Amino acid sequence: MAEPFNRETDTIRRRYNRTALFYDWMDKMIPIKLRRKAVEQATGKVLEVGVGTGANLEFYLPGCQVTGIDFSPGMLQKARQKLTKARVPVSLLEMDAQNMIFPDNSFDTVIATCVFCSVPDPIQGLKEVKRVCKPGGRIVLLEHVRSENPFLGWVMDVLNPVALHVIGSNINRETVKNVNEAGIHSYSIEEYSGKIIKLIIASPV
Repeated sequence: MAEPFNRETDTIRRRYNRTALFYDWMDKMIPIKLRRKAVEQATGKVLEVGVGTGANLEFYLPGCQVTGIDFSPGMLQKARQKLTKARVPVSLLEMDAQNMIFPDNSFDTVIATCVFCSVPDPIQGLKEVKRVCKPGGRIVLLEHVRSENPFLGWVMDVLNPVALHVIGSNINRETVKNVNEAGIHSYSIEEYSGKIIKLIIASPV
């Protein structure tokens, strides 16, 4: 059984409960074509980490069986309203990405879109992703990251405390570096929007 949320995680969780009412509007920062491209990489038994308000659910291809987790009850409540749009079986669970209850090697695909900006310990969360993905399985991460432009990166660093306090997400995460530190092997990285959005396709081994 998962352990209770720690203080930092619970703080972020409460912020996402607060923003759930308007999060669909915020989610529009990811173009639909790019979101669809990421989700259509998923096959088989799928875990969506940080399912949020369920923006991805309508894009899963037939043949997938999806389990979506989120640590925010407010987000999950909104996601349940989108279940009718899904073409595949979907179950939704309240769970912390840093401490999943699933056994090792449980899923053919693990996917997350704009999630590891908000996980308090992203490397621990990514290690959990690696643990629950089957050997030879696929990890799909669509994430916004810190700009590689020195000035824009500095601006993101300056604004990050505001974004974290208001929304609960970090705008300056170096997610590719975190993926490597978690021991996940990326074999494809596509860059969009001035390299601020990255589509990472990877394997746990």
